[in-house]
Amino acid sequence: MGESTSPISVILVSSGSRGNKLLFRFPFQRGAEHPAAQANKPRSRYAVNSSGDTTEDQDGDSRQLQPTRDNPTSGLLQVKQQKWLRCVDGGCATKRFSDVILATILATKSDMCGKKFELKIDNVRFVGHPTLLQHALGQVSKTDPSPKREMPTMILFNVVFALRANADPSVINCLHNLSRRIAIVLQHEERRCQYLTREAKLILAIQDEVSAMSETTEGPQSPFHHILPKCKLARDLKETYDSLCTTGVVRLHINNWLEVSFCLPHKIHYVATNFIPPEAIERSLKSIRPYHALLLLNDEKSLLNELPLDCSPALVRVIKTTSAVKNLQQLAQDADLALLQVFQLAAHLVYWGKAIIIYPLCENNVYMLSPNASVCLYSPLADAFSCQFRGHNLPSMLSKFSLPVSLSEFKNPLAPPVQETQLIQMVIWMLQHRLLIQLHTYVCLMVPPNEEDFRAPDEDMPFTARVGGRSLSTPNALSFGSPTSSDDMTLTSPSMDNSSAELIPGGDSPLNKRMTENLLASLLEHEREAILNVPAAQNPEDLRMFARLLHYFRGRHHLEEIMYNENMRRSQLLMLFDKFRSVLVVTSHEDPVISVFQSLLK
Repeated sequence: MGESTSPISVILVSSGSRGNKLLFRFPFQRGAEHPAAQANKPRSRYAVNSSGDTTEDQDGDSRQLQPTRDNPTSGLLQVKQQKWLRCVDGGCATKRFSDVILATILATKSDMCGKKFELKIDNVRFVGHPTLLQHALGQVSKTDPSPKREMPTMILFNVVFALRANADPSVINCLHNLSRRIAIVLQHEERRCQYLTREAKLILAIQDEVSAMSETTEGPQSPFHHILPKCKLARDLKETYDSLCTTGVVRLHINNWLEVSFCLPHKIHYVATNFIPPEAIERSLKSIRPYHALLLLNDEKSLLNELPLDCSPALVRVIKTTSAVKNLQQLAQDADLALLQVFQLAAHLVYWGKAIIIYPLCENNVYMLSPNASVCLYSPLADAFSCQFRGHNLPSMLSKFSLPVSLSEFKNPLAPPVQETQLIQMVIWMLQHRLLIQLHTYVCLMVPPNEEDFRAPDEDMPFTARVGGRSLSTPNALSFGSPTSSDDMTLTSPSMDNSSAELIPGGDSPLNKRMTENLLASLLEHEREAILNVPAAQNPEDLRMFARLLHYFRGRHHLEEIMYNENMRRSQLLMLFDKFRSVLVVTSHEDPVISVFQSLLK
């Protein structure tokens, strides 16, 4: 998925009094690739290819080689393989378009400015955001040394990304958003100091100079190789392309003044070697609840150093206050911020790949080894673990989580407190590297059908078919139940539409009996009979509690969520489950909100 989300090329075109011009493109076509230059320049039979630490091909794309310890030439092979894939999937398709053709089809009319531009030609899709330059009359630049300022000749410009035609729509929307951000900054700098006009004049002058040189030399040459070291805007576009192809994080300072920050989520969020779909990230962010916790993937100091100078002070406060043992509600209280603001800041950190959502660490948490975990004895993760935790090795630590195990089982009352602290730090480290997954307890109402149900299955469908048509005891049957707006991010669960009725405590009053009967009225007759035949149902208080929690027994709410929503203790719920164990099925699996960051969704 890494190659399918990478752009093929980045192109800058303009339209003005000199016509449509292609100012810059990267990767560009060198003069050696032109047939005229190649035909007039014979190659010696004794010529050899030089190899070094850096490779630069004819399209101007240079990458730093990173050979591995096992295969010193793997870096060169990887670069060649990536370029071959780009060529096959459409990268070479942009080279068949000349600069004149690209300038003609990408420099749109003024009526299309300020809108999304998308054009598909064969196996290439062009995405941009054409922008109209509106210059105020009489505006004089403070940095322009000329006493009389001429009106700029550029009317509009367009920063275009070339993608494969079958690119995912979410990738197309993300790169359009990046094109729009760059256009807004360039438009601002053009109004402030005519930055784009100065860069365009420099680029056009170099192009005219190279064109004049090509008339007296062997053949046509590409001017973009000469533009890169002299033009700051060209270097920014090259940096944008390289960042999108590698890390997915773009950080630019246009004209050394305005910052452009962008994140391509397809390349940031991944588990093992597979990327997490952005749609799964969005669903998870909409399902954040106050009982969740925020786990930073980097240490606090390095994360603070990456923040821009004008970042929100609330974000700095959240980073300094967050802890893996503290839920978001406690974090909001400690940071003196509104809970909704903490949700937004947490979602911001998660989206940029700086944090993940977990359940706060406690001794009742149950963890097991992730199916995507690397268990190699001499992996880089094992070396990093041994360096951070002296006297411990990663394989032996992971072996303790081969089966689901609670953190309370590692607790030794005779051990010093520093040992427990170190255990917490090791668990946090393994969660940060997606080596562990957490299992939660879910409860399903499962009443066996009677003989009449077997005879007439169409008349009375089983409970599982009524609520979803599939077994609720498996994780694949769970639904996210995500809210659609930030207003739903309250202290209650998204499925609390039919919230628990408040029963009058104490006494077996007629009102309590009617409420209990109303709560049980949604069940089938044989289900009500099975519940009432349970010995614990003879106790009115236990029956009222069971009826009050009935809507949780659908396999969609784990034990910790019920505890939080109903303000109940774990021991109370476990005791209730044990009393009604003949009609309840208890299962353990991942929380869909958290599992998106821990294991792949099939």
